[in-house]
Amino acid sequence: MEYHLAELNVARLRHPLDADETAEFVAALEPMNAIAEATPGFIWRLIDDDGQSSSFVSVPAIGDPLVIVNCSVWRDLESLKHYVYKSGHASYLHRRREWFARLKEASTVCWWTPAGAIPDVADAYTRLEQLRAHGPSEQGWPLNRPFPVPGAS
Repeated sequence: MEYHLAELNVARLRHPLDADETAEFVAALEPMNAIAEATPGFIWRLIDDDGQSSSFVSVPAIGDPLVIVNCSVWRDLESLKHYVYKSGHASYLHRRREWFARLKEASTVCWWTPAGAIPDVADAYTRLEQLRAHGPSEQGWPLNRPFPVPGAS
C-alpha cells in the first residue's frame, strides 16, 4: 500500500482575522496557498465551505475563535518540508510572532495516511491532542521527528 503524509497545524492569533493587525497575514493566505498548491508533492489542503483558506474553518473541539487550523496532504515529508522552509512561505514563517501567540504545547502533527485518503479534521485534531498528551507515536508525530512510512524497511 502506498502512503502519503498528512499534517495538521494550529496557531493562536494575537488578534481576530478581521482585525487591522492581522490584515497582512490574511492578505498572504491566498498567495501562500497558491505556492503550496504549485509545490511538487502537494496533494490536498483543507478549505472552508466557500472555498476560502482553512484559516476560516471552525473546529468545534478547539472552542477558541482565535485558533486557526491548516490541514494538508503531501506525497512525502520532503515535499512538505520544501514548502514550509524553502518556498515563499518561509519568509512568512519567520514573521509568525507578529500574528501568532507562542503556544506552550505542540502545534503541528504529522502522520502517514493511505494514498487517496482525505483527513477528517476532527480526527486530525485528536491526533494533535494525543501527541500533546502522550508524545510521538505512529498515530502522530512532530515534523522534526518523523516516523517511518508503514511497511518501509
